[in-house]
Amino acid sequence: MNLLLKTTAFILISFLTSCTAPPPANQTTDSIPPNTLTDAEIQAGWQLLFDGKTTDGWHTYGKETATGWEVKNGELIALGKGGDIGGDIVSDEQFSDVEWSLEWKLSPEGNSGLFYHVQEDTSQYGAVYYTGPEYQLIDDDHFPEPLQDWQKTGANYAMHLATSRPTNPIGEWNHSRILVDGGHVEHWLNGTKIVDFEAWTPEWQQRKDTSKWKDYPDYGRFRAGRLALQDHGNQIWFRSIKGRRLGRSLFNGVDLTGWEVYGTEKWYVNAGELICESGPDSAYGYLATVDSFKNFELELEFLQEANGNSGVFFRSSIEGTKITGWQAEVAPAGDGNGTGGIYESYGRGWLAEVSAEKELAILRMGQWNHMKIRVVGDDVTTWLNGHEMIHLSDAKIGAANGQIALQIHDGGGIKVRWRNIYVRRL
Repeated sequence: MNLLLKTTAFILISFLTSCTAPPPANQTTDSIPPNTLTDAEIQAGWQLLFDGKTTDGWHTYGKETATGWEVKNGELIALGKGGDIGGDIVSDEQFSDVEWSLEWKLSPEGNSGLFYHVQEDTSQYGAVYYTGPEYQLIDDDHFPEPLQDWQKTGANYAMHLATSRPTNPIGEWNHSRILVDGGHVEHWLNGTKIVDFEAWTPEWQQRKDTSKWKDYPDYGRFRAGRLALQDHGNQIWFRSIKGRRLGRSLFNGVDLTGWEVYGTEKWYVNAGELICESGPDSAYGYLATVDSFKNFELELEFLQEANGNSGVFFRSSIEGTKITGWQAEVAPAGDGNGTGGIYESYGRGWLAEVSAEKELAILRMGQWNHMKIRVVGDDVTTWLNGHEMIHLSDAKIGAANGQIALQIHDGGGIKVRWRNIYVRRL
């Protein structure tokens, strides 16, 4: 089931970040029913990540379903069967720039955490904290072991201290919000901003190199990944879990509004997903935005159901099925094209290639993949599942402007599914 549960309306928004809180997600108040969206939240682009009834949209790290958690009275409950490793749940979907909000309460002496940009590769990473930064949740006053400030509620665990800890008493609900906007991160607790930092700066790296994370080389380095809720051996309750991707939705989950079809190949919507499929002509086909975009960040998810030779064009123009512009490649693993590489159509050809070895290590065939493309001036960077694939600076690209377009390659037998397509103008 799609993690971002479909609301009754799809709102195209541009998210403006600032030091003040945006229109609030549900605060800990009896006046707003849990696990619901207000009209203001819908208009601001919030969507539910927990339906209050099931664990749909979440699964235990490294497994297919959520175990050791239950849903009761509209609350998602960690049963306390986990430990340092083994009980955490992660989102089915991946997120890059995101804001998420939830309510939580701890059991006495409880310990838990909220994570983002988690990589789910159990062959390399034994737990969510190997890669994902943590918003700490803990019983500061009654935890059975001494706590340092970097271990206390609201801290960016082992990295940045909370400036204050306006928690409610144990057993009462608290409201937390996390903003991740590129390298800018904010932690909020019960309406107060308590942490504010910039990731990947020299100062951030110095903190990492002198903390417990010095022994975790991939901690905090990814630009996208899964959200996670931790079971650290204590009961903890969550509700009203909500998120919004930072940007304007290009796909409303219902129809092709805002897009134009070029060619005879099939483009349609099914179960909230955008599908491209080879038609009877087995020719090239494109689905392009009506609007043009010059400087932007684009993120989307794709699943290669059959063959999967496709791509994402930017600063492009189309006549019939002839496209000029640049393509971030989407291709079957190991076919030699290299997903995330940059190809110039009807021009110089490959400008930046991805090795087969790198692609095979990152691309997940038959599963949802997350791609992010940043285009600013002459510079292009692509990421796949949180890994940087290429960075390119090119004056010809810098001089261009045009549409964003999804491609279906010729040859037939191709089917690719797309979802969560968001763009931010820069």
